[in-house]
Amino acid sequence: MTRKLLPLAVVAMIGLGGCADMNHTEQRVLSGGAIGAASGAVITAVTGGCVACGAAIGGAVGAAGGYVVDQVEGKKHHSER
Repeated sequence: MTRKLLPLAVVAMIGLGGCADMNHTEQRVLSGGAIGAASGAVITAVTGGCVACGAAIGGAVGAAGGYVVDQVEGKKHHSER
């Protein structure tokens, strides 16, 4: 299992290297997607499911969650001003 996850970790680290020019929303969506993909891969690996499917679904859910959190916190900060 470790041999399968190592390339995924390397790709994620390379992808995160380009975050410097991203705005706050893009950073939230990316981090949510990365956390979701990693969680989905681990959960499906443990349960014996399709690891790629779990990573894809987890990534999509995590990215959507990151976007929603960013929008909710953005509205909260604007209403406090």
